Amino acid sequence: MSEGQRFQLGTVGALSLSVVSSVSIVICNKALISTLGFTFATTLTSWHLLVTFCSLHVALWMKLFEHKPFDARAVMGFGILNGISIGLLNLSLGFNSVGFYQMTKLAIIPCTVLLETLFFRKKFSRNVQLSLAILLVGVGIATVTDLQLNLLGSVLSVLAVITTCIAQIMTNTIQKKFKVSSTQLLYQSSPYQALTLFITGPILDWLLTNLNVFAFNYTPQVLFFIVLSCLISVSVNFSTFLVIGKTSPVTYQVLGHLKTCLVLGFGYVLLRDPFSWRNILGILVAVIGMILYSYYCTVENQQKASEASAKLAEVKESESDPLIGMENGSGTLGESAPAWKANKDLEA
Repeated sequence: MSEGQRFQLGTVGALSLSVVSSVSIVICNKALISTLGFTFATTLTSWHLLVTFCSLHVALWMKLFEHKPFDARAVMGFGILNGISIGLLNLSLGFNSVGFYQMTKLAIIPCTVLLETLFFRKKFSRNVQLSLAILLVGVGIATVTDLQLNLLGSVLSVLAVITTCIAQIMTNTIQKKFKVSSTQLLYQSSPYQALTLFITGPILDWLLTNLNVFAFNYTPQVLFFIVLSCLISVSVNFSTFLVIGKTSPVTYQVLGHLKTCLVLGFGYVLLRDPFSWRNILGILVAVIGMILYSYYCTVENQQKASEASAKLAEVKESESDPLIGMENGSGTLGESAPAWKANKDLEA
């Protein structure tokens, strides 16, 4: 199996793990929050991250991955920013209608595209932009119902979108800049994320629910679902970093909307949630957008790979054929300058 095939297989595995684990934790948390009344989402997320760190620490002790320290300030800033973005998303949900919150989540993709275009000079073709627009329209039809606006909720939503986009872009850029794996980055950043949410979580949850997380009645059933949620979260957090590292923040958001559609479907099948023709139409449109996005991304990646292979072949040919070097004005056959000259022309 070639290196490219192994990479594609790893990407498919990461995407599949992300979908399965995310849908599982949504169903688990829905039972915990809606059925059992444990509404402390931010505090629960801090426990998720704490369990994730402990699990990775055990994996490190078992030598399943290698610890690779790098820029401590970058790790700390990244971890705190991630924690803040999670808290702001929860506040956005608490101070806005469900429909406006869904619009907030939809805004993450265009905001990410804008930031990557402005600051990283990344280009998105018209075909990719069109497929993303179709996807967003479909998810909007399926999930957005009411749009009740208020100033505080709108400000929180804007801050949530910006911090989430930056955090997800950083997840990708840090892995590439410092050459660390998703596991290494998650291991070093999860303590800062957990600490940020552990401090702010009970306060935010009290603001949103008027309830004290420490005064809640923790029955055996509640404890069981909390433990189950924390265990599933290890897979969710790991697959999140893995997907963004192997693909891009935009692809991760597209995958997130696929999860939304699956959750709607599972909610109808398993939990008998209300389902309308509008939901079905929205999901179908969203799936078309996802298929087009996957197709155009695959085609463009193949084109880039072909162009890179062609350029590499030209470089090798120019290095191996002295006549090409002489045509470029390099001198005699025995000199080593032709290869340097060919490379220089290529870089120019």
